[in-house]
Amino acid sequence: MKKLLLLCSFLLVSCATTPPGIETALNSISTDSMMGEIKTLSSDEFEGRKPGTIGEEKTVAYLQQQFQQMGLKPGNPDGTWVQKVPLAGTESKAQADFTVKGKKLPAVLNKDVVAVSTRFMPQTTVKDSDIVFVGYGVVAPEYGWDDYKGVDVKGKTIVMLVNDPQIPDPKDPSKLDPNMFHGDAMTYYGRWTYKYEIASEKGAAAAIIVHETALAGYGFEVVVSGKAGEMFGIQRPDNNMSRVPVEGWMTYEKTAELFRMAGLDLAALKRDALKKEFTPVALTGARASFKVENTLRKADSRNVVAKLEGSDPALKDEYIVYTAHWDHFGKDTSLKGDQIMNGARDNGSGTAGLLEIARAFSKLPAPPKRSILFLAVTAEEQGLLGAEYYAENPLYPLKKTLANINMDELNVWGKTSDMVIVGLGNSTLDDLTTEILKEHGRTVTGDAEPQKGHYYRSDHFEFAKQGVPALDPEMGKTFIGKPADFGQQKRDSFDANDYHKPSDEIKADWDLSGGVDDLRVFFDLGYRIANGDKFPEWKPGNEFKARRDAMLK
Repeated sequence: MKKLLLLCSFLLVSCATTPPGIETALNSISTDSMMGEIKTLSSDEFEGRKPGTIGEEKTVAYLQQQFQQMGLKPGNPDGTWVQKVPLAGTESKAQADFTVKGKKLPAVLNKDVVAVSTRFMPQTTVKDSDIVFVGYGVVAPEYGWDDYKGVDVKGKTIVMLVNDPQIPDPKDPSKLDPNMFHGDAMTYYGRWTYKYEIASEKGAAAAIIVHETALAGYGFEVVVSGKAGEMFGIQRPDNNMSRVPVEGWMTYEKTAELFRMAGLDLAALKRDALKKEFTPVALTGARASFKVENTLRKADSRNVVAKLEGSDPALKDEYIVYTAHWDHFGKDTSLKGDQIMNGARDNGSGTAGLLEIARAFSKLPAPPKRSILFLAVTAEEQGLLGAEYYAENPLYPLKKTLANINMDELNVWGKTSDMVIVGLGNSTLDDLTTEILKEHGRTVTGDAEPQKGHYYRSDHFEFAKQGVPALDPEMGKTFIGKPADFGQQKRDSFDANDYHKPSDEIKADWDLSGGVDDLRVFFDLGYRIANGDKFPEWKPGNEFKARRDAMLK
């Protein structure tokens, strides 16, 4: 009886309406099966799961086989298990030269500076362009902020700081002003993707982001590895000619050296850039030249999609979408020794989690009222491309998509008493997740590292941009039976030693019990939404609410 009461509490429904077999569904999410799936996905045989390679072929075949064995239906209305995602591959070899009054700045590519072109063209050249410092490169009318002030940067190389303007709180200068750019939580204006977008809009010839590890959320070597080898974008009719010709990064130290050669103090300019009155500063006598040669390739990658059709004839054409990206970085042949980027945690764990939740739903004696879509997306590591393509070309109307629940880098270090929700307070999805956790004596915590802008760094964001309420959960901070700083130590160690490196492999100290706990919460969340009486909603003041409201009119 006690076991049954706990189960009823878990589902927030009466015992009379609790479907028989629900416990079997929940228990099918297990550490053993999850570990087996991660082992397969992160094995050397899958060669790092890079889109457009044999690793993709093996990954797609494996996922399709798993979904098929569960008895799920092909998720594409055309009767297949995949949605083709047309990608344009570019592999850049760059030359970058910076001079000040004829004197050359010694800068080593892929050590001091990174430069690529996302234009689908064999060669892109920028010659002797003026260099202008544009602060954070942000135009945010809602904050009365414009770093450009009408200054024409067409044809010029602009240099901009990473992250949002770090505005001190006037009441406590040791903290950031919560009324400006969400305080210590990064907004989209702080993301590198936005900075290249605004540079494109302004007609710049090149855009260089000044890298700082603390503000970027990762080391410069992550930038280098992320831009190494072939990169992908979505095939666009204009061959990406609307993009800024050259996109780059430069270390803070090398940028400071460039500025000193021009008689400027980068640290002082960085302080000036925190003022609304800041105006762009030209580096007198400084010139930047780039030559980027691209090896080009078009490739159809694939999102893998499976469906559990809802049981209510009136509601089965409404959907809850679970996502996880199956891709990683493949092989880095420039490395000595191990060259395979196995991506065990990122995102073998999330993809395994997607399979676990799909299997749990398939074990139900009867499907929920609404349909569930299980979407393993491609090319997240290339800029959320698979999710972006689905959100722009949905297989099922976004107007009838109630929510997206995303899984990226699951907890692999044991049980936690809490769960982090990135962007906590964005939508009623957060409230429902909080309820579910409370029933199990667990709590919800805000983003552990809001300054890193995690909400804009995974696939759910592409759904959010289109207006669909999207949940971005992460592992909790408080590990049961461990020191208070255990979770942060594990996170820091992973980011420093394994993130986007060949060493992201299954480790001897992995404990998937906490990941399983979280997956059962995600299962319950989707189950309740699928049987619920109302759509999840964005909270008032959220930047995506207006788009959703317009969609549902």
